[in-house]
Amino acid sequence: MFDKILIANRGEIALRVIRACREMGIKSVAVHSTADSDAMHVRMADESICIGPPSGAQSYLSIPAIISACEITGAQAIHPGYGFLSENAKFVQIVEDHGLKFIGPSAKHISQMGDKITAKDTAQALGIPCVPGSAGGVPTVAEAKKVAADMGYPVIIKATAGGGGRGMKVAETEADLEVAFSTARSEAKAAFGNDEVYMEKYLQKPRHIEIQVFGDGQGNGVHLGERDCSLQRRHQKVFEEAPGPCITPEERAKIGKICADAIGEMGYAGAGTIEFLYEDGEFYFIEMNTRLQVEHPVTESIFGVDLVREQIRVAEGLPLSFTQDELEINGHSIEVRINAERLPNFAPCPGKVTAFHAPGGLGVRMDSALYDGYSIPPYYDSLIGKLIVHGRDRKEALSRLHRALGELIVDGIDTTLPLFDALLQEPDIHSGNYNIHWLERWLEKNM
Repeated sequence: MFDKILIANRGEIALRVIRACREMGIKSVAVHSTADSDAMHVRMADESICIGPPSGAQSYLSIPAIISACEITGAQAIHPGYGFLSENAKFVQIVEDHGLKFIGPSAKHISQMGDKITAKDTAQALGIPCVPGSAGGVPTVAEAKKVAADMGYPVIIKATAGGGGRGMKVAETEADLEVAFSTARSEAKAAFGNDEVYMEKYLQKPRHIEIQVFGDGQGNGVHLGERDCSLQRRHQKVFEEAPGPCITPEERAKIGKICADAIGEMGYAGAGTIEFLYEDGEFYFIEMNTRLQVEHPVTESIFGVDLVREQIRVAEGLPLSFTQDELEINGHSIEVRINAERLPNFAPCPGKVTAFHAPGGLGVRMDSALYDGYSIPPYYDSLIGKLIVHGRDRKEALSRLHRALGELIVDGIDTTLPLFDALLQEPDIHSGNYNIHWLERWLEKNM
């Protein structure tokens, strides 16, 4: 059993892990940059240690600093949260080489699923349905034109090492392809240091559906249903819910079993998310995230499980505390991501929070590291909170979300809260009639 865990992250996800540790009787260590010395995760942890200056590259992404923090504090394991080093296979290997435990999957599985081409090949070998696309990387425009001619337009070009929507471009016709191809490669090189790209058929009106999976590392895997994350801006999720309003129980059982069986066959340990585009009753694999997701609370809400606790248990070598047969969906949950951004351009808006009041009541959860007087630093992601609601059904969850948004107060900075107030006035949101392009088109007309 771990006595002490170091959280290699900041903000609300660091707080989330600290809370799980406290409930399990495990001491927590917070790391922080000089810009985060007054952050809530530093105040809440049992111990804290400064690991560098404000720049993420010199603090939260500094592997030597994090390993040194473990040695100084005596932490036996590292929880990476999401972002930063959470999907860095080199980091995992270094952690293990120092006799520490990484709370997450192996370096092998992170590497395997981190490269988009290898991930797709792995998924196909495991029987997971995939989007039609190139057999591997596409090195030239001439080759791209051949692949596109075989698949048919439109096509999407993606960075093999991509994420967050960077290095992704759509070509509607052959005339668009050359510019899209060169732009995708340039973005990929700048963002990831790797300009390799691949191609897939571009689906017209898909939804973004992801399956939460868990493995014990000993050949057993389970799934915890799906999340619908179709409301996105520039490939960034802003509104997530579970279960998906368009998924039938039969579809859920079928795709869930495929994913759970795949995780078991891989020997995967810990939490993971297998992401799909869903159109006309068919699922098409796009990627696997080998970490905890930002939107994990909606899954926790409908299944009544603590996913962080399970991550820690599996890392300790213990079996999951539930079986597939024991997992039953209860009601509906929605999460909205609240960013410190100024509408309508979504420009980052760091600054001092002069007043903060979290909503409460039945079925309301607020994951945030804000407090009155806190100064949001300009060096990191603009996510400042996640509002999660749970109801007996989707209608009640939407009503509860509307009520909770009305109670939430964040003064002193601009936030994206008005976006959600506006979205809840839209009939398509209440009917669930939207796809991954809906929000972008709505923003063009309304913001």
